[in-house]
Amino acid sequence: MSRYLRAREISKKPVVTLGGEDVADVKDIVFDPVKGGISCFTLNGRGLFAGPLKRALLWKKVHALGPDAVMIRDETALEDDEEAVREQLDAPGGGNVLGARMLTEEGTSLGTVTDVIIETGRTPKVIGYEVDSAAEAGRRVFLPVIRPKSVSGEMIVVPDDCADFTAGDLAGLAAAAEGLRRRSREEER
Repeated sequence: MSRYLRAREISKKPVVTLGGEDVADVKDIVFDPVKGGISCFTLNGRGLFAGPLKRALLWKKVHALGPDAVMIRDETALEDDEEAVREQLDAPGGGNVLGARMLTEEGTSLGTVTDVIIETGRTPKVIGYEVDSAAEAGRRVFLPVIRPKSVSGEMIVVPDDCADFTAGDLAGLAAAAEGLRRRSREEER
């Protein structure tokens, strides 16, 4: 059974090696504007007075993401500097997508992104977004997004079909995502 986490729930989680060594804490999550996924994590040291590390953990080097920790094979998975992070933050749309408006390709506003939803496990991936609904003020909905058309810190443009597959809670997001994937496969035929 899959488990979903909000990106905000990942902040402060420990980064642990498969050998059981606790090497860092997640500080921030850097969004990949091209793939619509996560690029990397910035890190904090462990302990009460530890501050930011000059190291980063690239998404491709994450062994697994669980409800209690981010798992890596060993400490060599950590980058020695934040150059990769800087490149992503400086790229158009890199960094933070929270607060970005979400629109369909037809120009329909779906709302404002409040969180990114990540499917955990051995191959963690972004499955969708939590959005303050534009259609119903004060209501949050979950939208599966398989292939965003464009992403910036201000706007995420998604295929029109995404608007047809919303969920009222995290439990319904899996079914909404499967429905969207099924429709996408049918349209590709």
